[in-house]
Amino acid sequence: MTRKAKPETRDLPELPPHTIYLNRELSQLAFNRRVLAQAEDATVPLLERLRYLCICSSNLDEFFEVRIASLLANRIEGENIDPPELRAALEHTSAECHRIVSRQYQVLNEEILPQLAANGIHLLRHEDRNEAQRAWVKGYFEQNVRPLLTPIGLDPAHPFPQVVNKSLNFIIELSGKDAFGRGTGVVIVKAPRVLPRVIRLPDHLSPKGAASFCLLSSVIHAHISELFPGREITAYSQFRVTRNSDLWVDEEEVKNLRQALETELQSRQFGVAVRLEVASNCPEHLAQFLLNQFNIERNRLYAVEGPVNMVRLGEIVNLVGKPELRFPPFSPTLPHLLISENIFRVLDKKDVLLHHPFQSFQPVVDFIRTAAHDQDVVAIKQTIYRTGMNSDLMEALIYAAQHGKEVTVIVELMARFDEEANINWAVKLEQAGAQVVYGVVGLKTHAKLALVIRREERGLRFYAHLGTGNYHPNTTKFYTDFGLLTSHREITAEVNEVFIHLTSLTKPRSLSRLWLAPFSLQKEIIRAIRNEAQIAREGRPARIIAKMNALLDESVIRALYAASSDGVKIDLIVRGACALRPGVPGLSENIKVRSIIGRYLEHSRIYYFRNDLAHDVYLASADWMNRNLFRRIEVAFPVLDKALKKRVIAEGLNPYLKDNTNSWHLDANGAYTLKKARNKHHTFSAQQHLMTTLGIPAALPEE
Repeated sequence: MTRKAKPETRDLPELPPHTIYLNRELSQLAFNRRVLAQAEDATVPLLERLRYLCICSSNLDEFFEVRIASLLANRIEGENIDPPELRAALEHTSAECHRIVSRQYQVLNEEILPQLAANGIHLLRHEDRNEAQRAWVKGYFEQNVRPLLTPIGLDPAHPFPQVVNKSLNFIIELSGKDAFGRGTGVVIVKAPRVLPRVIRLPDHLSPKGAASFCLLSSVIHAHISELFPGREITAYSQFRVTRNSDLWVDEEEVKNLRQALETELQSRQFGVAVRLEVASNCPEHLAQFLLNQFNIERNRLYAVEGPVNMVRLGEIVNLVGKPELRFPPFSPTLPHLLISENIFRVLDKKDVLLHHPFQSFQPVVDFIRTAAHDQDVVAIKQTIYRTGMNSDLMEALIYAAQHGKEVTVIVELMARFDEEANINWAVKLEQAGAQVVYGVVGLKTHAKLALVIRREERGLRFYAHLGTGNYHPNTTKFYTDFGLLTSHREITAEVNEVFIHLTSLTKPRSLSRLWLAPFSLQKEIIRAIRNEAQIAREGRPARIIAKMNALLDESVIRALYAASSDGVKIDLIVRGACALRPGVPGLSENIKVRSIIGRYLEHSRIYYFRNDLAHDVYLASADWMNRNLFRRIEVAFPVLDKALKKRVIAEGLNPYLKDNTNSWHLDANGAYTLKKARNKHHTFSAQQHLMTTLGIPAALPEE
């Protein structure tokens, strides 16, 4: 493993931050541009292009709900960011967001919808529907929609209604007077949340083999005048408001975090408004009325050429059964040594490495399920960050608790947008008799750990699973992640120490194998980087390869800059935001940064240090971000088995360095360029390679 001797350090010259770090928000938006590029790519199957378009829209929603909301909160509170700096950040991000949104709708209207229609998938506006289709839509409106609509005519007795975050709404201006002889001219109608946003028409109303859909917004638009007999609609628009969705509770003050969070969840839907979307034909005076109502500045108004809730178009992907318009089906494999073999007998002899989604997540489920039913297992401990509403893992833990095993679960209640699901599982686990705790006040528990304690002839034996991804049944099919199943005595003992630390809040013992945030993880990363720099200064080959979702921590970036200046060859595979400027002479000329965007979401975190041919490999739950290194419980763990270490390198690093199909390269100015093979016969996709050839003989990093 990496040498423990403290290497010499060399300080970089003091430079203005903007010259050595890229802007976080713009880098995050650049990632969204790369997702949008998948929707633009004609070689991607058509329904998958629509899915990417919806993912891009969903990403933008979260960007406003979290990042823009955070910037605006800083402006309001006057903390952390100098006003001119903040103003510039908001202006630059606003301009880029407008460009992305404009391009989204251009791709939707000019490419995807026409091509869907050419393939027999029709999204029908009112003017596109024939007489029979209009009759059906009218009946649908009368039976399913109209009874649920509650128009609110605005006057002193009818104030502007509460508008839920990201919900579909309509603003209507009426001529004439109301039933009481007054000129209440503006009405708000909220679309019922219980109704689907995409409605499939009966098959007999479509050409043979085709499928026809309409949007709920189109249905309401076509018949909304029927709600106002005797009055004329003079202006109309759909609209959607995005709100600050970051939950906050004073963890130092509350006595019960779960109860406080349950209360806070109720108010999330009505946080501070940060964006307004309207239809492109929305009259100026109605748009301004809404901006004033929600206290939103004009540069956060988006007048769009289509549905304001583009994310909902993803329902079409799920409702259409045309396999030729999707990625070819893929079934993950199972490691041969786990087929028809007791998992504890296997782990007693050797570690097992799983690479998802190319290899099935089922062995992890079987690990916990087998432990729940094994009479020799006395205790199970597990962390839960995201697990979803339905989870075989959670059901297995509940079964184990109900049948007398000591079950301890660290549930992270503050996992953004999964708070409700986690609260529900926490309640069920407690009711089953499990010991449930919520981590450490002020720190999110993001580590992915499970520990099984089994009584055997030689005494208590520990078995563990450590992973880079969540214990979530759906994301394991679409996210690339590594998981290690092991009975290694030192590693499993240290996993148990982490659990004791999280439940007792005592200072953890000194860990020699695991790197634990917020205590040692950043220090160990920087020490390993400096160790490579020392090796380079001594004239020997030095190499760092790291794969992660985001790279933003300034101390780590400065250590990488220093290592680059000393001659360390550094390859960084960063899917999302990256603040490091690569290729700057005298600063980072030995650093290359690339981002892989493909069929699967790249999610695994891998840290590789050549270390004089020791080839140190760590897998981790943590990105190189300040929040991961200091505001979360994170674990990085070594891969010790030489064969498995070679597998991580051969599957998790080398293919991504060779990719010339889905690889975007970052330049010093923050721009990404897609690097495509010049000859189509020499294309190489890392993900396709792993799907077709997983398990081929491994190799050490390519120099």
